[in-house]
Amino acid sequence: MNMRPRHGMSRFWKTVFILVPGTLLVACATQPPAPVEDRSVAEQVRAPAAEEASGLQVYPLRNPAVTELTDAARTAEADGDPDRATILLERALRIEPRDPELLQYMAEVQLDKEAWDQAENYASRSFDVGPRVGELCQRNWRTIALARERQGRDDAARRARERLAQCQVEMPERF
Repeated sequence: MNMRPRHGMSRFWKTVFILVPGTLLVACATQPPAPVEDRSVAEQVRAPAAEEASGLQVYPLRNPAVTELTDAARTAEADGDPDRATILLERALRIEPRDPELLQYMAEVQLDKEAWDQAENYASRSFDVGPRVGELCQRNWRTIALARERQGRDDAARRARERLAQCQVEMPERF
């Protein structure tokens, strides 16, 4: 069973109590984030995109059934069951086959399963139907680059990484 932390919960707090005669000292520290090599493949896509999401973001409306299936897929993924997550996402894609966020999430699950061709395919489809700016666009191109890199297609991976800059669009100053 894979005991990876849930998305967004990558830091753990530790508290140290030191007893000195007549004094109680308390020290808190955070565990540094895992090196890129130790992160799951999908986390190498999600974390940087979330950290750089300062500009314009575009989010689609979502069908409640798709939301329920996606939440169940996230739980399955957190429990270390990417096959179950894939099944749940396939069901959601039958309901909303052109949902760019859903297609990208499937791409990230495929990365964790080391299904590089499928990951690239889903990320490309997500980009084709999704926004051309923002966090989702960045996740698309990071996924494509990582999948190509893992297949030994370094030039194609480099070109995909170059596309990341086009995803970042700053908000107008008046907002």
